[in-house]
Amino acid sequence: MKKRIVACPACAAPVEFKLSTSLVTVCDFCRSVVARADKKIEDHGKVADLVETNSPIHRGLAGKYQKKRFEVVGRVQYQHPAGGVWNEWYLRFSLDKVGWLAEAQGKFYLMFERRFADEAEFPSFESLDVGHRFQSSAESQPKKTSTGSGYVVAEKGIATAATADGEIPWAFRQNAEHRFADLHGDGDEFGTLEYSGDRPRGFFGHEVALADLNLESDGWASALPAGPNTPALQLNCPKCGGPLTLFAPDQSQRITCVSCHSLLDCAQGKLEYLQTLSGRGIDILLIPLGSVGKLFDTEYTVIGFMGRFAVWEGKRFPWTEYLLYNPAKGFRWLVRNQGHWSFVEAVPLSKAKRTESNGLVFDGNHFKLYDKGTAHVQFVVGEFYWRVTTEETASTQDYIAPPLMLSFEKTKSDKGSEENVSLGRYISVDEVESAFNLKDLPRPFGVGTIEPQPSRADVWGLWVCLASLLAVLDFVFVSGAVKTPVSQGHFMTAQFIVAAFPLVMLAMRGTFEVNRWKNSDYSPYAQSE
Repeated sequence: MKKRIVACPACAAPVEFKLSTSLVTVCDFCRSVVARADKKIEDHGKVADLVETNSPIHRGLAGKYQKKRFEVVGRVQYQHPAGGVWNEWYLRFSLDKVGWLAEAQGKFYLMFERRFADEAEFPSFESLDVGHRFQSSAESQPKKTSTGSGYVVAEKGIATAATADGEIPWAFRQNAEHRFADLHGDGDEFGTLEYSGDRPRGFFGHEVALADLNLESDGWASALPAGPNTPALQLNCPKCGGPLTLFAPDQSQRITCVSCHSLLDCAQGKLEYLQTLSGRGIDILLIPLGSVGKLFDTEYTVIGFMGRFAVWEGKRFPWTEYLLYNPAKGFRWLVRNQGHWSFVEAVPLSKAKRTESNGLVFDGNHFKLYDKGTAHVQFVVGEFYWRVTTEETASTQDYIAPPLMLSFEKTKSDKGSEENVSLGRYISVDEVESAFNLKDLPRPFGVGTIEPQPSRADVWGLWVCLASLLAVLDFVFVSGAVKTPVSQGHFMTAQFIVAAFPLVMLAMRGTFEVNRWKNSDYSPYAQSE
């Protein structure tokens, strides 16, 4: 591959273009954006310093994807409309093919540009909305992406190109706004539409793990994410001077001081006072911030705690959520609702297929609509990866297939809209205690929304045990095997109880389901109650 070395027009230092398709590169000496035209080099001004994100990727790193070698040649950092930054890395493959590796919230998406056929039609950016589904035809496409496969819009927004490093295969301009729509396809397929002209540019690929990239350490970085016990950033509250701990300083946007209850903006670790909260929530915190627990074979650190509520028939229904963080896995949630717990993680929007009768199918499981409404934030404690406020609301829809729940949350702002889908899995109080080494957590009352009901096997197993015990007692006491036999009347009463036990348990199973749906407008038992 031919390289071109030119003198930086700002400082005269040597600037190298390794990629034939690069339009600009950032000078390592003076941070000027050097653009190349057909016959001359132009200075497009200096860029801001990069925000430290503790990424395992860096420029110059090499790797191999699907047996094809690549080199990381550059990146752009974008400012998300909801706060925070994400990295977009540029990978040079053979024949100067460029891969676009997006990194956000601990996840990686490798994409390649797809040129659309002339007859391909797309809605305008203004008319596009989250949840919109469409199929695309293309002249070319990355490997493993199906022709004409369907995609659903998961997020639409306007990001800002904040800063850059290395070679960029497009005309980077600092602080330029970029209109984008993120797409989820079947399985782990992912795509982005960039609306910069009359027709969007499309980039399609897959979510990948770091192991899929086969990164090679060059001595400057390990190319592996840090573990959950990585030292946190210690700061002081600008309002009261109290100590603060940031467990995810490169991603957190808000933190609440536990001493004075100040809500602080903490973008890139720089704290700014916003407002003083009521301090509500500290007294019901069951798992202390900073606790490390192991759930589903992964260690997570509790970094945030928030209270939310919905209103149904004029009554508030509150619940609490613990934000969990692992550098390799990203963010998860531990939700407590009416004493019942669930482990929650984000899933692709496109994998949920809606059906008739207010249902949907996800991973082969059939879910039923449980409720719709608006979720309100009541209080926040700790740190969060978005600009959370106590005035925040989201439109929600919950679907259940016990012990699972699919939750849809749609939010809107001046610069975009987003719909997130999360999968919750019921876990017992004992599992939470074991994971975080806790004791005496409150036990739930009543039936949980996704609490699994007693299985038929458990019912019949218990009946067999009772019947066997009764047979032994009959032989020992009633048949005269001992000197003090029990009266036949008492034994007949015991026989009746054992015989009726399965019927009682089956009746309780039916009541169990009715109680599960008692607070839902979509209860299948509404007419029989």
